[in-house]
Amino acid sequence: MRRVLEVISGIGGLSQAEVARRTKLSRATVSNLVAELRRRGLVRDGMEGLRGRGLEVNVATPGAVVGVDFGHRHVRVGVSDLRGEVLADEERELPADLGAREGCIQARAMMTRVLEHAGVPHADVLQAGVGLPYPIDAASGRLTGQPTPHPWAGLEPRAFLEETLELPVVIDNDCNLGALGELRQGAGRGFVDIVFFHADERVGAGVILAGRLHRGIAGTAGEIGHMTVDPHGPTCPCGNRGCLDLAVGATNFLEPLRCAYGTHLDIAGVIELAEQGDTRCRRALAEAGQAMGIVIADLCNLLGPQRVIVAGPIFGGQEMVLGTLRQTVMHRAVPAAARAVEIVPGQLGSSAEMVGALWLALDPIRQRATRMALSPSGHPAGMGARHVEASGTPGPGLRRSTAAIG
Repeated sequence: MRRVLEVISGIGGLSQAEVARRTKLSRATVSNLVAELRRRGLVRDGMEGLRGRGLEVNVATPGAVVGVDFGHRHVRVGVSDLRGEVLADEERELPADLGAREGCIQARAMMTRVLEHAGVPHADVLQAGVGLPYPIDAASGRLTGQPTPHPWAGLEPRAFLEETLELPVVIDNDCNLGALGELRQGAGRGFVDIVFFHADERVGAGVILAGRLHRGIAGTAGEIGHMTVDPHGPTCPCGNRGCLDLAVGATNFLEPLRCAYGTHLDIAGVIELAEQGDTRCRRALAEAGQAMGIVIADLCNLLGPQRVIVAGPIFGGQEMVLGTLRQTVMHRAVPAAARAVEIVPGQLGSSAEMVGALWLALDPIRQRATRMALSPSGHPAGMGARHVEASGTPGPGLRRSTAAIG
């Protein structure tokens, strides 16, 4: 029963047949165990997805979590209950040169507002999940080396965020959290091998393998913006030539078009002109789709994902971008991998990373709650202290009791 509950908790939206495959138990055994878990109120049918209503853990305990998504030019803050239902959220644009300290102050003020809007006291928040647009070493919680200076340079992000938010904090890369958000509540529900591909100011990916985030040894898995798409292209700040970021990252993508259409032009404007028949803009979108298709074909050859979920403003161009992208993947990927993969738009839009940040905070809490629910004593074996378990270690004095859980 514990094995079944852990699989359902870790991968939302699975069918009973998929749970049987994951646990290597017979379908009849899984059916009986799920029936008992339903009777105990620990499992329920989830939201409707492409594969019908999958199973999800029913955590009906008090408390809430906060999710914060820091982008290069925005911050989004949300609060959810322990079921993962978003109760309130807010997004704000930030100046590109805003420092990390100022950005955190903005996030704290936004958190105060969303908690008030949701009617959640700060004391009821158990943990915060935070996404940053940089590679993060999971063991230390530190940012790994960057080719260019950035606002968080020289800071200990987790400690600084805990001090500012006055909460235990777990952090991860924003694209990893986009993948987690789509896995839990979006286009990835019911799948176990997905790639979340996001193109905005820069290009990145989050990788889910066997239902778990794959971060790599230094937290750099998914740093696809520095994969080469044109070996004779311009030099990137990272030192290589023809990186994907130079072809698709918003600033670099727009620069040659702004010379013709004005500095006010943005991605939405390019798409609008292309839809009106502008040849130059249609060609630019098609070339961007081709560049992304080259990298996604390599990812399909390497990882063989069930789904590639694409997100970002440029995909508002729909088939002008996606059509070329899919054709490039069919042409360049191993035929079996190209035929098997589905390349689909994300379902959560710009909130994917924030939703993923919520689940980054939720998962250890929910996992502990399910272990406690199945433990005869009400306490998981070997867990004397009643503290939130996190992938990172909260700073001194910031651990929150979870005595109410279970």
